[in-house]
Amino acid sequence: MIRRNLREIQEMSSGFSLKKEHEKITINGVSTDSRNINIGQLFVPLTGENFNGHNFIYDAIKKGAVAALWNQEEPIPNIDFPFILVDDTLVALQKLAKAYRSQLSTKVIGITGSNGKTSTKDILASLLKTQYKTHKTFGNFNNHIGVPLTILDMDEDTEMAVIEMGMSNLGEIELLSSIAAPDVGVITNIGEAHLEDLKTKENIIKAKLEILKGLNPNGLFLYFGDDSMLKEKVKSIPMNYEVMTFGIKPSNTYQFQVGFVNEKGVSFFLKNPISPTFFLPMLGKHQIYNATAAIAIARYFNISFENIQKGFLKVEKTGMRNELVHGKEFTILNDSYKSNPTSVLAALETVYSMEGYNQKIIVLGDMQGLGKYEIKMHEEIGQKINSNKVDFLFTIGPISRHIGKTAIMSFGKNRVTSCTDKSQLVAELKKVIKPNALILVKASRALQLEEIVDKLKEETFLLHENMVI
Repeated sequence: MIRRNLREIQEMSSGFSLKKEHEKITINGVSTDSRNINIGQLFVPLTGENFNGHNFIYDAIKKGAVAALWNQEEPIPNIDFPFILVDDTLVALQKLAKAYRSQLSTKVIGITGSNGKTSTKDILASLLKTQYKTHKTFGNFNNHIGVPLTILDMDEDTEMAVIEMGMSNLGEIELLSSIAAPDVGVITNIGEAHLEDLKTKENIIKAKLEILKGLNPNGLFLYFGDDSMLKEKVKSIPMNYEVMTFGIKPSNTYQFQVGFVNEKGVSFFLKNPISPTFFLPMLGKHQIYNATAAIAIARYFNISFENIQKGFLKVEKTGMRNELVHGKEFTILNDSYKSNPTSVLAALETVYSMEGYNQKIIVLGDMQGLGKYEIKMHEEIGQKINSNKVDFLFTIGPISRHIGKTAIMSFGKNRVTSCTDKSQLVAELKKVIKPNALILVKASRALQLEEIVDKLKEETFLLHENMVI
């Protein structure tokens, strides 16, 4: 993590008014949350519509903060404590991270995309760890606050950093790219996420390509080459970077061939360039795309095929994304972190490929952020679910009922249930679950369907009295 004296912190954050006697105090790390301050850290209070971190300065001090950035318009507490005044604490945090990044020799890989960026991050970090000291984005710290905090959490001797970059509108990836200054920029794919804000796929592509704004001129740009619209857009942009693509089509720099897909993981190899067969213990064919992108970057940094396979076996996965939760009576595929049409279809394919279960149940909640086509896209999902490979379909939320409405045509009314709240959903599920069932739970983050996962685990003792024979 960042270790600098306060004189340096003031300069790096464009601050002012630090007292002379405080200049040599050294901070060890940065936190924006007074509840999680560690001894020796710099406290950066942020403000929003419903909160003001400046109100928690005394809590931060009690926890061990040694200094704070401070919005100059906020009243300064009458205490002997080091304050560095700034115009805006969020902007100062971003400036501090950008300055710290510029002082490090770390190679930074920035990853964005509509789907797969978190899994690609996790896979790539594991591959790089086989040969380099590697740092990666924790959880979903991928926005205008999370990216600066991820950078400031890096040790100075970090050799590789894998930084996930999320967005909801134009201009956001450009900001993150300017802060992280990546040596490698990756676009995993372009999907339907953010249509509500960006309206068209063309705008989504434009937003994702902002990752090039901060890319090292001598760096690498890797993108999903199976997307013809993205490929045409890239061709129209003058580039001095090395450019590579990945995917299943022969035209890609890195082209994969599927071996097998089952409940233990995926097997695949590269047709171009030729590689050994790899095994990745992650669920779903879509993970092969993520793994191929990770291989391309790992090879760019001279990771051997042998170490790539070792890295695949040690991936530390971020939770609530294709996460298998094993209960005594049934198994839950917890994919409750996000949802859009592309990721739903990928999750369904994963369920279809998993064998050895007595029953398969799908629980789908609203896919949010799809804009004016949201009803049509939900209806299309209902039409595409294979009723021969799924026993029951449950939906929750006002928009997802359109999934159920169209799915009834193939499932029949008795196998489709649309629920209005979580209590009803759990009650209806308990009526049909058999032992050794597989249950997919997937929805957009706002629905918090991990609560359903937790509730189902608590209810396993009721299965035998309610099970359907």
